[in-house]
Amino acid sequence: MKMECPICGSDDVEILNSKQKSTKKKFTEELLLRCNDCQHVFRDTFSAKKPKPYRIIISEQDQSIKSTIDLSPNDELEVGDVLISELGQVEVTSIETNAKRVEKALIEDIKTIWASSVEIPARIGFSVDLHGKVDSYKLDLDRDFEIATEDIVKIDNRIVKIHVIKTNERKTTSGFAKASVIKRVYSKPIKLNNYDYDLTKYIVKKS
Repeated sequence: MKMECPICGSDDVEILNSKQKSTKKKFTEELLLRCNDCQHVFRDTFSAKKPKPYRIIISEQDQSIKSTIDLSPNDELEVGDVLISELGQVEVTSIETNAKRVEKALIEDIKTIWASSVEIPARIGFSVDLHGKVDSYKLDLDRDFEIATEDIVKIDNRIVKIHVIKTNERKTTSGFAKASVIKRVYSKPIKLNNYDYDLTKYIVKKS
């Protein structure tokens, strides 16, 4: 809700008084305002549809949980927004309307919200290429943990070099990414004794 002074156009306003009216489908708020720039006192009215439940699918590591979340149809939702759900804070990863997946949309046009929990560790895949065979691991890492290509890492009983990082958006052979957006890391063994960090203690599954 953006309120502007009708005299000078400033949005630096102070609410002096408010009165709310509510029906089954929407609520209206009548405001008495004062502009902090020119001191003009004026009235404004804000109306919005009442919050209603929307379908949300929340990823928690290897499982997806179907739920609903109450949101105002008037608001806009964008990928990357953080919402408070029954499972705590979740980050919106995708938005589905009737026809397609979009980066943002009016909530009243949304069919399904896809999100991931931001209150649990990020689970990523980690592959070690053994020339014809691949050892695959699942790791639970702090969501802000950064992994870069060219990192020398100890995992299990091997020293490996990371050469590709696959995120939610792309594959990269240079740069770094946080665990929160990484889907899988690809690596190859090297003959070194030194390494940048040890990921062994973060292994939750090996296949």
